[in-house]
Amino acid sequence: MSEAINDDLILLKGEDVRKLLAGREKDVLSVVGQAYQAHDQGKTAMPADSYLRFPGRERERIISKVAWLGEGFNAAGIKWIASFPENVDRGIERASATLILNSTETGRPLALMESSLISAKRTAASAALGAQQLYPEAGLRRVGMVGCGLINFEILRFLLAVYPGLSEIDLFDLDPSRGRQFAERAASLKPGLSFNLRSEMGSVITASPVVSLATTAVVPHIDSVQGCQPNAVFLHISLRDFTPEVMLSGDNVVDDRDKVASNQTSVHLAEQQCGDRQFIRASIGEILNGDAAQHATGRPYTIYSPFGLGILDIALANHLYGLARQDQVGTSIEGFFPTPWLDR
Repeated sequence: MSEAINDDLILLKGEDVRKLLAGREKDVLSVVGQAYQAHDQGKTAMPADSYLRFPGRERERIISKVAWLGEGFNAAGIKWIASFPENVDRGIERASATLILNSTETGRPLALMESSLISAKRTAASAALGAQQLYPEAGLRRVGMVGCGLINFEILRFLLAVYPGLSEIDLFDLDPSRGRQFAERAASLKPGLSFNLRSEMGSVITASPVVSLATTAVVPHIDSVQGCQPNAVFLHISLRDFTPEVMLSGDNVVDDRDKVASNQTSVHLAEQQCGDRQFIRASIGEILNGDAAQHATGRPYTIYSPFGLGILDIALANHLYGLARQDQVGTSIEGFFPTPWLDR
């Protein structure tokens, strides 16, 4: 979109972002779906993500994600997101993030946003969109969740938007207290939800036809999904849960082949084992654009492994920027840019 050139920068704090996103699950699903479609059509640009790691601390990292979208978005920007799992023990969120949205006309920043909420919402919408396409039975009543943190909480919120009849949730977390906390908090998402706190992860995998995995695993720890439901769909959000053998036996759908086959993800390890990427059947964008089927015949289960593309963050940030301007939400920082050098 074309914006007036001015020296103002909008600051959207966490509470501003939360309010703008509240109750807009359908809108977010639409934005994420359109971004995937634009990406499949070659109307996006995403340089390689940059990872800042710390010696001797393999679980902690800060990542920069840079992206541009055309096709009705005309938006560009960067997300800088940190993941520090031990923050949970400190009583603060695992992830923190900042996003800068830039003008594609002048290059100037238009907005500075708290982005951990944007990241969580777009991740959840991506998962729910994958479930909707890969398990397109509107009557889904039961899902499983491995990992009882913010991401699966938001995924459940978006799954309820896609499957309003959802009523039974199977939960597993290495820390049982987190499972109980999750159930107590998630009960507010919909009246009548029933939660089954499982002591073994395997019972979640076998009980539910759709299972979301959002863990902090850095190496594969699931070497079998034997006994899973017919045509089960695994939302492999944490990307490093399944061994190559499990990956190669399933129907694999991703968001971007190059992105996800990197950084020692389960997809990457499977590629290294078999020597190619032929086991990846389709991308979610190809399915949404009608260029690939929703299902592969002859495969007992489907694994959806979305890498978490920067285009989703920028697409959703661009949508929020429009809402903020429309509803006059956020703090306008006047005179952010310096006086032109000829006028100094």
